[in-house]
Formats: sequence, C-alpha cells, structure tokens
Amino acid sequence: MNKYLIITSINNPTKAVKKYALMKGWNIVMVGDKKTPDDWSCENIVYLSPDIQNNLNYSIINKLPWNQPSRANIGYLYAMENKADSITQSDDDNIPNKHWGLPNANKEMSIIDTNSFTNIYSNFTNEFIWPRGYPLDKILNSKRAIEKKGNLNVAVWQHLADGDTDVDAIYRLTNNKTLSFNQREPLALSRNTVCPFNCQSTTFYKDAYVLLYLPSYITPRASDIVRGLIAQPLLWSIDRNLGFTSPTVTQERNPHNYLKDFEDEILIYLKSEKIIEIANKSINSDHSLHENLVKVYESLIYNKIVPDEELDTLQCWVKDVLNIIK
Repeated sequence: MNKYLIITSINNPTKAVKKYALMKGWNIVMVGDKKTPDDWSCENIVYLSPDIQNNLNYSIINKLPWNQPSRANIGYLYAMENKADSITQSDDDNIPNKHWGLPNANKEMSIIDTNSFTNIYSNFTNEFIWPRGYPLDKILNSKRAIEKKGNLNVAVWQHLADGDTDVDAIYRLTNNKTLSFNQREPLALSRNTVCPFNCQSTTFYKDAYVLLYLPSYITPRASDIVRGLIAQPLLWSIDRNLGFTSPTVTQERNPHNYLKDFEDEILIYLKSEKIIEIANKSINSDHSLHENLVKVYESLIYNKIVPDEELDTLQCWVKDVLNIIK
C-alpha cells in the first residue's frame, strides 16, 4: 500500500515526529503554518512550508485560514495527488508505539449495533471515561456495548491513544486521569450506531477521502468532532463504516488551557445529536457522496451550527478532490 501520514505542527520536530520519520513503508508529510519555525526540517519527511503551500494548485489554498488545524486539508490533497491508498493523520505529541499500523480489514471482526450513540471507550477499558464529543446527558448511562461477530466494510479507522487520551475539557477539569486502554481486536460500528471520533490518530481509505474535509471556521476543539459526526451517516450512505482500534500511539499532550478548551467545545456539548440528525435528513440516496457532503453543510449552515464561510471553502475542497481523483 501507498500509505501517507499527515502531521501539522507549530513546533520544531518533536519526539513523536522524529520517531515517525524512522518508520518504514510510510510517506510522511508535515504541513506547516505561520507559527511553524522557518527552518523546520526533518529527514525522511516532506515539509510543506507556507511558501510551498501558496504555490500548490489547489483552489482551497486561498480559502483556508492560517494558524488553524484545517491546514491539514492541504496535506490530504497532497497525499491524494501522490496516489495515496490510505491517509492517516496524527499529532506531533502522539508517539507511535509497537502496535502502530493499519488493521486487517478483510477478516471477521467484532461489531457494535446499538442503533444510538455508544461510548466506544467502555469497550476498551473499565475506567469511567468518554470521548470528546460524546453527548453529556448520556455519559452516566454509557455502559459497555454488546459485541457480535460479522463483516463490515470499514473506510475510516480511529486509532485510540494511551496516556493523555482524547477527552473533553470537562473530563480534564474534573478528573484528568491518564490511562492505558486494553489491547484487543478492532471494533466496527454498524449503521445508525454513532461514536465521536477525532483527527488525532485516524485513517481514511479512498472511498471516504472526500470526507476528510476538516472545517475551518469553527473552533479547533470542535472541528474534527463535527467532521467525524457528519462522516458517519455519509459513510452509511455508501455502505461503509467506522472502526476503532486499540492504541497505536501514546499521547504526551502539549500544554492546554482547559477552561479555554471548555469554551471551544461548547458546540459539541450542545449539538452532537443535532448534527447527526441534520446529516441523516440531508442525505439523498440518489446523490453522490460529495453532493451529499455539500447538502449536509448547507443544512448545518441553515441551522446556524456552522458559519456561512464554511460552504465556499468546502466547495473548493470538493472541486480539488474531484480534480485529483478522476
């Protein structure tokens, strides 16, 4: 497989980045930003500096704001243009562990079918913990879901993280316990079974590339969660699914202001279920995946969940993806 790993960073090469650079069989791309050191360099990693980005022939270039995680969209397009079979994203504070890699998606797997939101963390640990974006009113009732065996076509994998795993600011402010998840076989979610997923250690396959679009005009703490919530009904529309694996990284988290994180997560505290509802209602089985993606965003804008500016940027993204994947 032609595997691509996309990283964004405003730091000099970190311990995690240096370890990624040593991995065999991966094409690694670091997407820089205005705050990234001017002399950023790391052997075995392609660095897309701001100057290089400005010279790429993507229509989204002039729409994306600087100093936002959504600059990763440029890395996704670069990987597609270079014939990537899979695109994984990770953060510069996610250190790959011995389990790093992609799961075997062609064998029978464990499946969760709850027809509702499910807290996937409860199937990987007995600790009281939930993923960022999980509806707050469901946390106390989030029990370990029953699993069954079967086959699903997984087009997106969320790889969990040990250490400072991905949780919301409420967890950080009230507990902030680090943990190690159990190593176990991967899990897939059936149609209408939903769990938030992030962009911190996540793999998309070709069928789902257009769903990689990372929103640019909502807060970074909400952007990837909104993307993930939107993606799930859209995956179902093409008979594809979301899967989760045991940790492939250990996060040694960069410093955060938890109260600022809380403020930036308000959208997903209040609207996660609404976003799924809107996405489901917006999808037309007669339309293509990219057409339905645009329809979902139009509905989100109409319902004032994302701002108007998002639509122009998304449409440029769709144009770029279609130009690359012909």
